[in-house]
Amino acid sequence: MEWYQLTNIDQIDSPAIVMYKDRVAENIRLLTTMIDDVQRLRPHVKTNKTAEVVKMMQDAGIQRFKCATIAEAEMLGMLAAADVLLAYQPVGPKVVRLLELVQKYPGTAFSCLVDNRTTAEAISKVFAAQSRRLPVYIDLNVGMNRTGIKPGKDALALYQYLHTLPGITPAGLHAYDGHLHETDMAIRKQHCDEAYAPVAELSRAILDSGLPQPQIIAGGSPTFPIHAQRAGIQCSPGTFVFWDWGYANNLPEQPFNWAAVVITRVISVIDEHHLCLDLGHKSIAAESPQPRVYFLNVPAAQPVSQSEEHLVVEVTDASQYPVGTVFYGVPLHICPTVALYERAYVAENNSCIGTWRIVARDRQLSI
Repeated sequence: MEWYQLTNIDQIDSPAIVMYKDRVAENIRLLTTMIDDVQRLRPHVKTNKTAEVVKMMQDAGIQRFKCATIAEAEMLGMLAAADVLLAYQPVGPKVVRLLELVQKYPGTAFSCLVDNRTTAEAISKVFAAQSRRLPVYIDLNVGMNRTGIKPGKDALALYQYLHTLPGITPAGLHAYDGHLHETDMAIRKQHCDEAYAPVAELSRAILDSGLPQPQIIAGGSPTFPIHAQRAGIQCSPGTFVFWDWGYANNLPEQPFNWAAVVITRVISVIDEHHLCLDLGHKSIAAESPQPRVYFLNVPAAQPVSQSEEHLVVEVTDASQYPVGTVFYGVPLHICPTVALYERAYVAENNSCIGTWRIVARDRQLSI
C-alpha cells in the first residue's frame, strides 16, 4: 500500500483534504536540521492555518511565527506562541483589531509591518492612547513590487522617524523575496544575494546612525536555504509543512515530503478517454493555469476543463476508473487549497484517525 492510500477511505466524503501527521512531523524535523539555531526560524502559518500543526512546531522548539491575517495571529495567541509577526501592514479597522489582539493575549509578543509614515502614525495614535508600544518592522521592497519601501535613504529616514513616535518601537527589517523561485539554485542564490545586499547595507546604516541593531526577517520557502546561512537572520518558510507539486518541481534541492493530499472521486465517465471528478475551483487552488493537481495514483491523468464543482480529466482508458474511483492528488499550490476547507482529515499509518479544524481559514475568530 502506498503512503497516501487510506484503508478507511470509504468514511471520507469527497472532495476533502487529508493531512498525514507523521509526514508533517518529519517535514518539521527536516526544517530544524537546515539551520544552525531553531530560534532563527519564524515559520509562516498561512500554509497550514491549523492549531494542531502549529503545536507540532512548538513541540519541536519553534517559538516565533509569522502570519498574514488577524485570524491567524489570534490562532497563534490562543496557542500562547511567544513571538508573532503580522507580516502585513494594518490599515483602517485592522489597527484597532490588532490592539484588541495584543490586549487579549498578553503572553504573546505581537508585531506588524509598516512602509510609510501615515500608517505608522495611525498605529502610534491607537497604541499610545492605551499606553502601549507595538514593535514594528519596516517592510522592504526587494524586488517583489507588491508592498514595502525600497531599502535606501528613504527607508533609513523612515526607520529613524519611527523612533520618534509614541506607541510603537522599531524592531527591525522585513524583506520578502517571493519573486525569486528559479529552479537553478546557483541562479536563485545570485539573485537572492543581489536583492539582500541593500538590506544588509541599510542595517549597517541604521546601526551607524546610533540606533540599535535591527532584527532582519528575510525570505520564504525558495530562498530559505540561502538566508539560513546568514548569521542572525530570521527565516520564514511556510510551505515546508505540507509541500506541494509546484515546489517539488521548482525547488528540487529541498528535502521536504508531500504531507497533504486532496481526495476526489470519479462522478461520471464521459467517454473512453474522459472522466469527471468532484474537484472544482472550490476544492483546489485555481489561481494558476492547468494542471493544478498531480494525481499520485493516476499520474497520466490530464485536466481538460474545470468549473466550480467539476474537473474533467483525460486518461488513457476510462474503463479502468469506474464511478466512485478515488483519486489522490497533490495540489500545485497547497496554501490556498488548505484555505478552501473547514477541516482536514488526519491520517496515520494509512488510516484516517480524526479531523483537525482549519481554524484560521476564517477571516475573523473572536476579534
